[in-house]
Amino acid sequence: MERPCSKPALRGDSGTSLGGYKDRPWFLRFWDGITFYPWLRILARNRFRMSPSRVAMGALLLAIGVLNWVLATIQLVLWGRKITRTNIDQHPIFILGHWRTGTTWLHELMVLDPRHTFPTTYACFAPNHYVLSRRVLPWLISALMPRLRPMDNMPAGWDRPQEDEFALCNMGIPSPYLTMAFPNEPPQYEEYLTLRNLPPKALTRWKRALLWFLQCVTLVDPKRIVLKSPPHTCRVKTLLEIFPNARFVHIVRDPYVVFASTVNLWKRLYRYQGLQVPRFEGLEEHVFQTFRRMYEVFEQERSLLAPSRFSEVRYEDLAADPIGQMRRIYEELELGEFDKVLPALEKYVEGHADYRTNRYDIPAGTRSAIARRWGDFIRKYGYGPAQGQDAA
Repeated sequence: MERPCSKPALRGDSGTSLGGYKDRPWFLRFWDGITFYPWLRILARNRFRMSPSRVAMGALLLAIGVLNWVLATIQLVLWGRKITRTNIDQHPIFILGHWRTGTTWLHELMVLDPRHTFPTTYACFAPNHYVLSRRVLPWLISALMPRLRPMDNMPAGWDRPQEDEFALCNMGIPSPYLTMAFPNEPPQYEEYLTLRNLPPKALTRWKRALLWFLQCVTLVDPKRIVLKSPPHTCRVKTLLEIFPNARFVHIVRDPYVVFASTVNLWKRLYRYQGLQVPRFEGLEEHVFQTFRRMYEVFEQERSLLAPSRFSEVRYEDLAADPIGQMRRIYEELELGEFDKVLPALEKYVEGHADYRTNRYDIPAGTRSAIARRWGDFIRKYGYGPAQGQDAA
């Protein structure tokens, strides 16, 4: 099982066209669901340093923010009390792993189980009024949703699983993902990657925001939620404080491939989502450092997880035997009833049998730097020289 191929190499990726719409202000962006004042704060934090070709985008998002604020207010009046009273009886399953390790693929496999639910793309892009507007707005703006994700040609759609980190961004919660909005400024809110050094008030606000969003998801579809956001990999302690009975699946991938693919990911997202024409200064160093921070914290916190609440899988093993690896994950997490989801898994695997991953030409110097700087991870998880394949 592999992902669709879109670009053949890391070198020569100028990305000047990207479908021809990167500067169109009306094209769908991650921030389209944010309300007016949080977006204004983001602009002010970065001193309104927008590239001339992106000023219209920033202004349009302010205008859309007013509409989002109106809809959010209506939802709060009509649904607020019911949302806050919604119980999450079955604590979530969290999929952990660095960007480009196969977390999206594993997420899609896990939510084939009819007992599971997930935050949809629409829920994550419009968290402030999702409960109110979910039946109408996705249909009205369906033409703005691309059929495939720009970074890897994976299918996209309003009803597909999405990262809850985007919901937090659109709720006005600080996130490292806001670096995408101003890619030429210093990385945004790096302290929110691990949450370890946040002031108590800020940490409480973060926990309440995540809980509220998941209460919205549960209200709409009261099943066990499966969540996937790479930053959660280094937030295990905090997530257990909210959901003591949560389960976790950790996926790892050849780090040489992960590095090349992550650089490509951020380049594309900076171009699509940024209010600045990106220069990519310091991007590779940022990828190096973020990976190390993530896994230093994860390796410290994984001991908090009981054996029946934690499973680990290599992307390569999942690709070679998706059914067998999914069966093992179900057994280790004590999810039960694997045979009930088996037909859906088999159909999914058969339907994606011809997918192929991207391939990258990784320069020798970069390979040496990866081996040196991520050596602990490489040794722990048994990875050797890069094979040059991408992941979702």
